[in-house]
Amino acid sequence: MSRPTLHFLRPYLKRGLQPAVKPELASAYCAFQRRSAQTIAADAYTGRHDVEKQKRLEQLRKMKPLGEYHPRLVNHTNGEHMSLKDFHAQYEGMTGLRGDRVSVFGRVRSVRMLGSKLMFLDIERDSQVLQIMIEVKKLDNYDEAVEAFKAFRKVVGRGDWVSFHGQPIRTSTGQLSLLALHVPSIVAPCLHHLPEKVESAETLARNPHLHQLTNDEPGDILRLRALIYDSIRQHLVHSGFLEVETPIFDVNAGGAIARPFETIANELSNTPVRLRIAPELNLKRLIVGGQDRIFEIGRVFRNEGVDNTHNPEFSTCEFYEVGATLPSLIDRTEKLVCGLKDAVEMLRPSYFPSLHKPEGVDFKAPFAQLPFIPTIEQACGRALPDLSSSTAAQDLIDMFNDLSITVPPNPTLPRLLDALAEEYIEPLCINPTFITHHPEALSPLSKSYICPATNQRVASRVELFINSREYVNAYEEENSPFEQRRKFMQQLEFHSELEQGGREVDESYLEVLEWGMPPTGGWGCGLDRLVMLFANKKRIADVLPFGTLRNVVSIAKNK
Repeated sequence: MSRPTLHFLRPYLKRGLQPAVKPELASAYCAFQRRSAQTIAADAYTGRHDVEKQKRLEQLRKMKPLGEYHPRLVNHTNGEHMSLKDFHAQYEGMTGLRGDRVSVFGRVRSVRMLGSKLMFLDIERDSQVLQIMIEVKKLDNYDEAVEAFKAFRKVVGRGDWVSFHGQPIRTSTGQLSLLALHVPSIVAPCLHHLPEKVESAETLARNPHLHQLTNDEPGDILRLRALIYDSIRQHLVHSGFLEVETPIFDVNAGGAIARPFETIANELSNTPVRLRIAPELNLKRLIVGGQDRIFEIGRVFRNEGVDNTHNPEFSTCEFYEVGATLPSLIDRTEKLVCGLKDAVEMLRPSYFPSLHKPEGVDFKAPFAQLPFIPTIEQACGRALPDLSSSTAAQDLIDMFNDLSITVPPNPTLPRLLDALAEEYIEPLCINPTFITHHPEALSPLSKSYICPATNQRVASRVELFINSREYVNAYEEENSPFEQRRKFMQQLEFHSELEQGGREVDESYLEVLEWGMPPTGGWGCGLDRLVMLFANKKRIADVLPFGTLRNVVSIAKNK
């Protein structure tokens, strides 16, 4: 690769040219060439160099060889290095100076010099901060320590990981600190400039580690996510559920209506495999096999679009409970959500103070319930057609046109019904609200019956919406192999051959049902959306540590 040059400046470097004409141009040219050389300079060990990294490497090399900057940790005491959290817990109540000798290490957040022989550093580790005080006359082996201290202060900078050994002390200003007794050791230098704050959203998206280093929010979201997972897990375990794992790969990615990711396994090169779009069918296989209450927290994959609330890879929790009915599923959902809200708000000030709680949402139980068909009919002033008839889709299209509602692309019956719900029901669901009595066409895996109020065939299903966004989907599972086959075939009719993309009736699942599946209630929740709710975020990208699929691809391409 040739180095970039400024061709219009080259004449000013020729010997025969009078430099007095424009000497500043010749100087600029030489400076540019030096910077270009630094940018491209690289070897097998230091990688590509930009100007800042080059300066940092030269600074480090002046003190000692680069290979000596990543040593193994050395414990000056009989124990391991103490975490900053443990340090604060053990010495928070002390005054003056303690004789204990402890070792700690952390990332340097600030460096302050008071004269030539007194230095203060703030270090951070696991969201805890500790002040380090280095006074030359207090260091062991004073004669040797003086020169080592001079070298250390010249090279240490923000972002470096540094190991310290000393005594706990309460300074004259009342701050708990560590008084260093040895010259600190850099155990992992930062080779780049660590800014206080980064404004560029693109830079943060491409460098998630930099986002965490310059902002408290990403770490707080990680802790919030961990709390949500743990709370749901503990609720289910204490209710007698068994946590299980099911395969991520499958031949037939079922359990939901979505386009799967396909790949080829080397050992099975003649059989395409798919990433699961839901763990549902395999979890119900375990129910048929004799399990009574089971749940799984894991990742699912849908080869579809990326928007504010959707990502092709996301986290979900599903549980299945033998004997559970819609009223019991509703009751469990209310207890779980309300308990989760209480746990989050109790810990918010300590564990994720940078995150705001959801505004304008009342979590008081019992949650409101809105029946699907009557709510739409009341809102639009029209009665829905017979949704079991062969002309139902066209009848709905005519209704859309009469109401001046945009007809969705490829207007199948399920898509038309979803569009009506989005128009007339979801805006009503600010506080936690269950949408009930869905038309059968929207729920191929749930039991269904004729609703006496509307005389339409509806599913034994509820969806929980909060702030007009879906969080929970629950229903009484279809356990009849005959009805399930009918519903599978009905779903195939809703899609064109192109859209089906190899979809077919899942015969293996139907065969499992033939062994006898007991009456069972099933429940699923998108966990990323729960994090969005309690972090008060509107975009799923804001609660994923590496962003959406677009961000992940950008990180991999980042040069």
